[in-house]
Amino acid sequence: MQRDAKLSVATPTHGHLCLASRGTAVRLARFLHTPFMADASAARPQAVFEFKSATLPLIAVILKTADLGVLAQALDAQLADSPDFFEQEPVVIDLSLLQAQHEGTIDFAALRALLARHQTQPIAVRGGNDAQNAAARAAGLSLAAMPVTPAPKSPAPAPAPSSQAQVVREVPVPANGTLVIDRPLRSGQQVYARGGDVIVMAVVNFGAEVIADGHIHVYAPLRGKAIAGARGNTDARIFTTCMEAQLVAIAGIYKTSEVALPAHISGKAVTISLHDKSLVMDAIAS
Repeated sequence: MQRDAKLSVATPTHGHLCLASRGTAVRLARFLHTPFMADASAARPQAVFEFKSATLPLIAVILKTADLGVLAQALDAQLADSPDFFEQEPVVIDLSLLQAQHEGTIDFAALRALLARHQTQPIAVRGGNDAQNAAARAAGLSLAAMPVTPAPKSPAPAPAPSSQAQVVREVPVPANGTLVIDRPLRSGQQVYARGGDVIVMAVVNFGAEVIADGHIHVYAPLRGKAIAGARGNTDARIFTTCMEAQLVAIAGIYKTSEVALPAHISGKAVTISLHDKSLVMDAIAS
C-alpha cells in the first residue's frame, strides 16, 4: 500500500497479525481518536465506528512446491481424518522455501481456493519474490512483512525438503502459562507454546511435533516428537500416558526411537526429566 492515508497489514516476529497505519504518527493518532458521527448536526452525536489495532493468532503454511496438484494431494491426505481442524482460521502463505528452488509463477487464486477448501482463510503471503508478491496482491492477498519463523532449535537432524505442505502453528500462551490442545495432531503439524507449558488431550501422531518453553503433558499416546524447555529450561519435563515417541528432548538433550525403549517404559505412562545432561525416563505408578 503506497499512500499515507491507507492502512496496511504488518506482522511482528511473535506470530500475530496486526493492523497498523502507514501514515505519520500525528495523523494516525488524530485519525484513531476522532469518532465518526452519523449526523454531525445531532445534539448528542453517537460514534458509528472506530479503528483500533487488533491481533490474531496465525497459521503459516510453508510451501515446498509450487505444483498445486501435488499440494492438493498432500493436503487431502494429511487432513482427511480431520477436515474441520482449522475452523476458518486465518492463514499466511510462506513462500520462502520456494526461492532456493527457483519455482515459477503461482496461481494464487487457485491456491486460495485450495486452502479455503480445507477450512482456512488465506489473508497474506510472506517470503516471496517481486513477481510472486505482485501476483499475490492481484489475487487479493496482503504482503506480510514479518521475517520467516526460524525452525525451533533441536539436535535432531533436519529432514530433507519434501513436496508436502508443512502446517506450523505458533500459539501465544495464555496468562496462566498453560496452553491446552484438545485435538489430535497429525503428521506434519507442529504446535509451539512459546513462553509456557502445553497440555495435549489427544494423540500426537508420528511426524507431529509438540514444542514448549516449559513442560509438555500428553494425556494420550505420544508417537511424534515432544520438545520441552525449547529455550534452555533444564527443569522442564515431559509427561505422557502412553510413551511411543519418535523423539523426546529437553533443553537440547534428546533421545530418538532408534534406540528401543525398555519394556517397562514402552507404551506406559512415563515422566521424562533431565539429570546431569542425560534424559531420565521413569514409569508413572498406576
